[in-house]
Amino acid sequence: MQSSLPDELLGMLRRQKYHMVGQHSAIKRCRWLYNTLIHNRPCYKQKFYGINTHQCIQMTPTVLSCTMRCLFCWRLQSGDEQLKWEETTLHGCDNAGDIVEGCLKEQMRLLSGYKANPKVNKEKLREAMHPKHAAISLTGEPTLYPQLGELIKSFHRRSFTTFLVTNGTKPEVLSGLDREPSQLYVSTCAPDKRIFNKVCRPQIPNAWEKLNQTLTLLPSFKCPTVMRITLTRHLNLKHPELYAKLIKKAQPTYIEPKAYMHVGFSRLRLSYANTPLHKEIKEFAVSLADQTGYKILDESKASRVVLLSKLEKSIKLR
Repeated sequence: MQSSLPDELLGMLRRQKYHMVGQHSAIKRCRWLYNTLIHNRPCYKQKFYGINTHQCIQMTPTVLSCTMRCLFCWRLQSGDEQLKWEETTLHGCDNAGDIVEGCLKEQMRLLSGYKANPKVNKEKLREAMHPKHAAISLTGEPTLYPQLGELIKSFHRRSFTTFLVTNGTKPEVLSGLDREPSQLYVSTCAPDKRIFNKVCRPQIPNAWEKLNQTLTLLPSFKCPTVMRITLTRHLNLKHPELYAKLIKKAQPTYIEPKAYMHVGFSRLRLSYANTPLHKEIKEFAVSLADQTGYKILDESKASRVVLLSKLEKSIKLR
């Protein structure tokens, strides 16, 4: 599988340390992989859900394709660095099994660089060479990939767990999945249509209405569901009462209010002043809890994220 993307785009992605897989997929080292291998500091998802950080592949089947252009997103967007392309369509359509095999191969290549590092935790590195989890969340909108259900099945056949992260603008894809992920995230990053259009900048018609259709679908899923709320100071870190209405509609297993982080290409659109403190996220989470009946289960100050649920404790997937 060779990428059909222009050389300029491929070069930009590679400089950003993306490992391309085929025509439209990619993996990238999460900074928490480095932290756990070198400093024994795992990602908050390990703390919340039992996912081993060092055995997680951070991947995407749609590296440069999305239905929105969120201001806070770290991905390369059309117009950044004077590069332009059509973002709402997929560049090719690789076989799901080939994507999984390619991701595993690139993950091994990525990990090989740690073998000579004297600071690495050798036992963790050995375990990392046998990944068990795929975060389908790196960048882009995965529901644009036609074989999404088969991609999830291909990971599950290898005894992986999967987290699928979507912006919710293609409810027909989610309702038609023949295999659910281990956990489904829906990014819900605005309390109303006006703020949604300003912050998330949809590129397709009726995106707000489609997101709301997805939220209505969530109670039908058997897997745990998450409403991820990326909060950006001065933009969408407000109106918890309106977010509460969306939460009551979706009835997710979990809510994850999380701070925008000033990283990647979001730095072209926002400033560090837009990054909330953990204290602000915690205050927002308390307000959500008061208005929804959810309770705070956990938090990670390092990642500036809080976990809310109606469960007494979170479901550990490992």
